[in-house]
Amino acid sequence: MTMMKRALTLILLVVCLIAIGVGIRFHTEINRFYHVLTLFDPDVIQHNFRSMGTIFASRDVARSGPVYRLPEQPQPLSESYSWNNEQRDLEDWLDRTETTGLVVLKDGKMVFQEYYRGNDENSRTISWSVAKSFVSALTGFALQDGAIKTLEDPVTDYVPELKTSGYNNVRLKDVLQMSSGIGFNEDYGDFYSDINRMGRTMALGTSIDDFVISLKNTREPGTYNHYVSMDTQVVAMVITRATGKNLSEYMEEKLWSHLGAESDVYWLTDDDGVELAFGGLNSTLRDYARFGQLYLNQGKNWQGKQLLPESWIKASVTPDAPHLMPGKNPASGSRFGYAYQWWLPEETTDEGDYLAVGIYGQFIYVNPKHRVVIAKSSAYSDYNNSSEAMETESIAVFRHIARNLK
Repeated sequence: MTMMKRALTLILLVVCLIAIGVGIRFHTEINRFYHVLTLFDPDVIQHNFRSMGTIFASRDVARSGPVYRLPEQPQPLSESYSWNNEQRDLEDWLDRTETTGLVVLKDGKMVFQEYYRGNDENSRTISWSVAKSFVSALTGFALQDGAIKTLEDPVTDYVPELKTSGYNNVRLKDVLQMSSGIGFNEDYGDFYSDINRMGRTMALGTSIDDFVISLKNTREPGTYNHYVSMDTQVVAMVITRATGKNLSEYMEEKLWSHLGAESDVYWLTDDDGVELAFGGLNSTLRDYARFGQLYLNQGKNWQGKQLLPESWIKASVTPDAPHLMPGKNPASGSRFGYAYQWWLPEETTDEGDYLAVGIYGQFIYVNPKHRVVIAKSSAYSDYNNSSEAMETESIAVFRHIARNLK
């Protein structure tokens, strides 16, 4: 009888522990789901964007090696700029776009640095789709290493599970250029869009890889530029399979130990520890600027070491097919041009400028002619109503700043 009681007690204890574990997991998922639903609410957006690691699972990327201490050579920015045939105030633009930080480099020297709305120089802010340009750089490293043979390879050569998806036999190059043919609604203002559906399913514990595998194609690959964040996730899947390392490990080894970064960064992950490559990178603003400087220097770091081939940098920011060209383009869903996860302004100039863009006002802008890099973080709460106007005006401001620095 005593043995039976002990056995029953043990069974009850196990059941209770399981119930507690399920309850904790359920509570975690509900809490995370709530944060996803309220992430962009105006009263919390600024705090959320600098605190993503407290809301979601993440993995650190440790900096190492000497720090590139950005030489400081302060100079004032122009007080006004021209937009739509009128003069506008720079301070007003910073306020209207709910800027949380702005760093400007000229010839590798920091000429301007200011933080707003509770951010400071140590704030590690979410990059959103600026992260895509980092994934592009890691693709360049994997090609350089020979882990990826060629961009002409189908992604299914590296990730066989994608054979049941719309990515079956799609070239890596087409995926890298947002021309995979996958049908995907990227409208953050639409509750039922694919990108918001992805966010909710991730919050409830769905694997990001499983979500990607569920996607289907609606167009012939390589014919139309349609922005699909999951394309970047597929590029990351290829990198991890090809190198045998997760995205954080590979970034730490190839980039963050050689860039002269001053701070560790972190990637948000799903519950399986897979990095959300399409937009989950968090860094200080000065380190975002250092990454832009690497591209301005044609792949050389501050010590003059060639990290990425100059040919890769050029290809990364050069549209090479009709559907990728900037301007009014019937074969593109955007007025901007596109290359390897970098954007080209709609209005082309001899400056050869290009940029990484994240939702709600995140930017790394590079202007080769004037040797200028600008990194901007924001929490632009009106993004879903006026994103196009905000981004176009921001490019005009960046160009004005670059043209008027000494």
